[in-house]
Amino acid sequence: MSDVSQLQKVLDRIDAEFDNSLERLFALLRIKSISADPAFAADCRAAADHLCKDIATLGFASEVRPTDGHPAILAKSNSGRAGKRPHVLFYGHYDVQPVDPLNLWHRPPFDPLVTNHADGRKIIVARGAEDDKGQLMTFVEACRAWKAVTGSLPLDVTIIIEGEEEVGSKNFVPFLEKNKQDLKADFALVCDTGMWDPNTPAITTSLRGLVYDEVKIKAANRDLHSGIFGGGAQNPIRVLTRILGSIFDEEGRITIPGFYDGVKDLPADILAQWQKLNLTPETFLKPIGLSIPAGEKDRLLIEQISSRPTCDVNGIVGGYTGEGSKTVIPAEASAKISFRLVEGQDPDRIRKAFRDYVTARLPGDCRVEFTEHSNAPAVALDWNMKPLAAAGRALTEEWGKEAVLMGSGASIPIVADFKRTLGLDTVLVGFGLDDDNIHSPNEKYDLRSFHKGIRSWARILASLAEQPR
Repeated sequence: MSDVSQLQKVLDRIDAEFDNSLERLFALLRIKSISADPAFAADCRAAADHLCKDIATLGFASEVRPTDGHPAILAKSNSGRAGKRPHVLFYGHYDVQPVDPLNLWHRPPFDPLVTNHADGRKIIVARGAEDDKGQLMTFVEACRAWKAVTGSLPLDVTIIIEGEEEVGSKNFVPFLEKNKQDLKADFALVCDTGMWDPNTPAITTSLRGLVYDEVKIKAANRDLHSGIFGGGAQNPIRVLTRILGSIFDEEGRITIPGFYDGVKDLPADILAQWQKLNLTPETFLKPIGLSIPAGEKDRLLIEQISSRPTCDVNGIVGGYTGEGSKTVIPAEASAKISFRLVEGQDPDRIRKAFRDYVTARLPGDCRVEFTEHSNAPAVALDWNMKPLAAAGRALTEEWGKEAVLMGSGASIPIVADFKRTLGLDTVLVGFGLDDDNIHSPNEKYDLRSFHKGIRSWARILASLAEQPR
């Protein structure tokens, strides 16, 4: 357990040592750990070795462990009190996205720098500054401060850092299965999410699931001359677009039978909190050149993007799309479709319902083929989970504003993997901002996010330590 005076000393230590924390982050940012490109495999290994050695200096039993792809780091604190106090599993990833297009970067992407944002904020610019090196280092630096001040951590910690998150973590679930015994904990912590705004901390309590399918409709055995066959031959583009267009009604609802089965409304108190956030088309859509919400008309915009299921056509191809003109009726047309799912929806049932919907509307002379891509269930935490409340109190104390419990429209598959493989719920706390340009040129992380992120984790560790097992 930790008292108030100890925590204040830890926070003071974080402030006094912040320049050194920043330099340690820069050392990690300089490593070109691009997981998607085999040419950087040695750099990924170097990043794993670097983090392993750094975490070991905090008194963790730390080692690099192999996977069938890039290696992972597994580190365990040595308190000598295992089983007698809360135990958390912290997750992060050291791999980063490719930097292309390089010509759009204002400076070399692996040469980190603190500079000024256009609005005057101090920012760290580099690939991985936010996603996820800066984020994971907020936790590591919080642990460092606790160890420096008190000689120990307020609870037991296992750290797991992977090197393939940016390429789908395809080798990570087998790694979890293989290392179950070493990954036992009471719950998991993930720092790969964001704030509500630059001054309002947030805890992500739900993540939408994902079903990604591809549909191809075929008709004639070759492309046809539209002057000769037009009006008599079936056109797969017309068939495909008619079916896809019918998925949505005039109220923005999805018409696939059974699509909303199991979908629940938000708790009244959470909906009231979200209403107070006042997310409007003016603030959310205007910056991208839009003004009218396109989802269910009887739902708030924040519900549309965070807690309601969706369907989107991500790409459509058919016929001639080159320069000039070519008057053909194509032999086939295809589209890629993604569904973002919420708690209560089963990905396999949604995929089958979509395919049944398409097949039932297929006219004669047409055939359909489907290709399965991604498939991940939604994740939702118990709104009353005690670690959630403890983390919320800590964030509120640090930022001076009540922490928002928010849903994320995106998917983080590792959270479902932790639940399915290790039986762990996950508390998701992050300090990223919407304008951090993750996956894009000129990725940045606010200097304040990094500093207060470290302080936030120091407070969260203290608050979680007070929770009974």
